[in-house]
Amino acid sequence: MTETISTETNPEAPERAPQETFASLFEASATRTDQLREGDIVAGTVLKVGKDSVVVDIGYKSEGVIPLHEFMVGAGQVGVSAGDQVDVLVESKENEHGLVMLSKEKADKLKVWDEISDACERDELIQGTIAQRVKGGLAVTISGGVKAFLPGSQVDLRPVRNLDKLLGLTFDFKVIKFNKKRGNIVLSRRVLLEKERDSLKAKTLENLAEDQIVQGVIKNITEYGAFVDLGGIDGLLHITDMSWGRVNHPSELFNVGDELTVKVLKYNADTERVSLGLKQTMEDPWNTAVEKYAPNTKHHGKVVSLTDYGAFVQLEQGIEGLIHVSEMSWTKPKHPSKILELGQETDCIVIDLDLQNKRISLGLKQLEPDPWSVFIEKYNPGDVIRGKVRSITDYGVFVGIEDGVDGMVHKSDISWTQRVNNPADLYRKGDEVEAIILSVNEDDKKVSLGIKQLYEDPWNFIPQRYPEGTMLEVRIIAVDEFGAACELERGVEGVVPRAEISANLVDDPTQIVKLGQILKAQIIRLDHEERTVMCSLRNVENAEIDEKMKYVEAQGGVASPRAASRPQATLGDVLKAKLGGLTAAAAPAEADDEEEEDDEA
Repeated sequence: MTETISTETNPEAPERAPQETFASLFEASATRTDQLREGDIVAGTVLKVGKDSVVVDIGYKSEGVIPLHEFMVGAGQVGVSAGDQVDVLVESKENEHGLVMLSKEKADKLKVWDEISDACERDELIQGTIAQRVKGGLAVTISGGVKAFLPGSQVDLRPVRNLDKLLGLTFDFKVIKFNKKRGNIVLSRRVLLEKERDSLKAKTLENLAEDQIVQGVIKNITEYGAFVDLGGIDGLLHITDMSWGRVNHPSELFNVGDELTVKVLKYNADTERVSLGLKQTMEDPWNTAVEKYAPNTKHHGKVVSLTDYGAFVQLEQGIEGLIHVSEMSWTKPKHPSKILELGQETDCIVIDLDLQNKRISLGLKQLEPDPWSVFIEKYNPGDVIRGKVRSITDYGVFVGIEDGVDGMVHKSDISWTQRVNNPADLYRKGDEVEAIILSVNEDDKKVSLGIKQLYEDPWNFIPQRYPEGTMLEVRIIAVDEFGAACELERGVEGVVPRAEISANLVDDPTQIVKLGQILKAQIIRLDHEERTVMCSLRNVENAEIDEKMKYVEAQGGVASPRAASRPQATLGDVLKAKLGGLTAAAAPAEADDEEEEDDEA
């Protein structure tokens, strides 16, 4: 049985044809479609979630389509389902498929911009995360993924050298510039920090007073000190007030961010300058120094400074002592850097303590026996020693006897007969020599040595061995404009004055005699006081001339008196006479003729 639906079942219902109802609805929809504008944000309902897109009903004659990726959350997860309500942006009314193109992402961004705009009008703070470094500052991501710019000058109260350390950190910011049309947002963190600092500063200054113990944080470090943040106001902790001991640079003790307990030394309310002290919160170690560091006591320390005159050793925090260069070694003083190194730990002996000036004199050589005391016990004058030449001067030679003890051989004690003007002519550094101890000066710690005293004084036998008039062969060992020096035997020397070199006087003796020549000489004078032997080559020359004349006369010739006495005869003539003796004997008549020719001439 077919049921018939009648319009008369409800007598109160108005009479309306179905055609009129659909027409009115179509007109209403058309009217709403005409009101739809690109760029509007409208509410919609998700009808279907497809493979690549999401269909949304926005209440118009055509549904809208949004790419599926705009709803993706996480790795491959879709964050929407059918029936969800979403706000979308109208990008275009209808495409060739009769669908309205929508965007959820752009709608969200516009909503964020509206929220930011409202926050700026209400002077509210916004939160953001520093994302990356950009030219001139940092890029900050705020709500909805919107990027804002944080200038470098607005990052902190003081310039930040390393901006990379702020990456990934989240802070509150104040918007100082906003342009929605150009998409430009400028933030500041410094404004907030200044306001916070001013609040803390006012609170700190209310209770700040001299001699007060306060807490602070190292804010900045310089060569002369460190600035400590006391809470809105900075105080200077000078390098001299950091420790009772030596501080070369504040960075040796502190790092930025360290918390300290310091004492307010000075506070000027007008200039708001605060001077702080750290060592003043600790007891001065010099108060107990007299009990710890008595003279002649041994201590352990660390070398903290080296100078030309010594080394400073830290015995404890706040107490340093000086090892003078003269107290480092019993031997000849060296530069402190040759004995100690910076940072080296060493033992030392307290020599003197000056509490008034807070000074301690230390010694290093006192840790070992004094080599001079060992020498006094071991050696006496008259003992023969053997050592190496350590140094040579114009006046003598220094010979090492024991480690730390040298003796000096004066140049007058090197030879009995040889005049020594420069000891370097006879010795070299490192030569091993034998000497006898002549004297010991304990007060000045000096030892006099002698080399010639090892042998008998040759002047005890020279007068008997070399009486005046003795003829002998000598070796020329020196020649100058004043004459020559000759060696009679090893260790015995003689002097040949220029006038005694030859009968033919010349200005330059080197024209007649040469170094190393072996010649005959005659002892003409012994000077006991000056300890010199005077020799003559001229006398030998004249004697040989006389011998020649006698030889000529013995062969029956007549010697001319003038020829026999003429002073022009030379050593060469003498040698020629020696070599020509046989010729003269074989032909005496020719010799007489030559002499007669000489007389006539």
